[in-house]
Amino acid sequence: MAKIKLDEKMVEYAVFGGAVLGGGGGGWIEEGLQIGRLALEIGQPELLTVDEFQDDDLLVTVSMVGAPAAKDKFVMPVHYAKALEILSQKIGKPIKGINTNENGAGTTINGWFQSAITGIPLVDLACNGRAHPTGAMGSLNLSEIESYISHQAAVGGKGSNYLEMIISGSLEKTASMIRKASVEAGGLVAVARNPVTLAYAKENGAAGAITQAIEIGEALLAYQGEAAIDSVVTKLGGKVITTGTVTDFQLETTGGFDVGTVRMDDSFEMTFWNEYMTLEKNGERYATFPDLIMTLDAKTARPIVSAAIEKGQQLAIIAVPKKKLLLSSTMRNVKLMKPIEEIIKKSVLQYIV
Repeated sequence: MAKIKLDEKMVEYAVFGGAVLGGGGGGWIEEGLQIGRLALEIGQPELLTVDEFQDDDLLVTVSMVGAPAAKDKFVMPVHYAKALEILSQKIGKPIKGINTNENGAGTTINGWFQSAITGIPLVDLACNGRAHPTGAMGSLNLSEIESYISHQAAVGGKGSNYLEMIISGSLEKTASMIRKASVEAGGLVAVARNPVTLAYAKENGAAGAITQAIEIGEALLAYQGEAAIDSVVTKLGGKVITTGTVTDFQLETTGGFDVGTVRMDDSFEMTFWNEYMTLEKNGERYATFPDLIMTLDAKTARPIVSAAIEKGQQLAIIAVPKKKLLLSSTMRNVKLMKPIEEIIKKSVLQYIV
């Protein structure tokens, strides 16, 4: 049982460690640092382990939804707080804790600003201990409960693109509408969604995911260059697959997602759907989502998300087997994984089951 005091160093660790666990997605380092530091300026967010809550306490997930590379995206910290306020009014019950949907540079920090404003504590639990592309993958397998009514609030955009939205219905329909809202808002929205009990979240989520991100960030930032990369893969139980030059990069933002491919030295190829989905060398599969595949600057060890890849970059590719990660029950749900194959046009399911 513990309450973890969050300070500026913790923000830095959480963002950089989250960036690694983002696996190519999960938001931007600069934005994560900005929101985390702002949270500490206006209050003192508290991070509590799951043991600090009662099993029937109500938790709410906060997240970002959209395409990180979208040119017109606009989400401010106040949008995160507004989405939580709208959802709270809708459900009409006390929210005892806030948890993020996933680990990532921006997403590990999800909820810190809301906690600082409202006093509602953060839970050291994520819907998934790594980043993932779809809302359903970050919804604690609620898609398998036919009677569950999903409540989701979204806020984002500026000027004529600004919108606030609250929707209730099946998880599939509400998640789809939130994704469409992100497109209408310019590419990204802040979301509060899916009230569940602490007991349910523990059974289906990734308890300890935030402290894991903090520990990985500390391991990364304790060193520089190659030593930093080695420190991270040692901490995660993964390995460096290759270090080389980006020779080709293709990205298309479509339907609220970033989709594309990265080629290194004309032999290694990664596909991504926000997050890296596959890693191959001359057709031989090295890693497949939800294995963690991540790119880091070969000289500085700075994590580089898929949307920031450029031709000519010198990168290290690391991979961590899924059995080494803190993962949600959704990562074993074949129904939720099947759309990956349709998007990236490569086999995935045979590597998961």
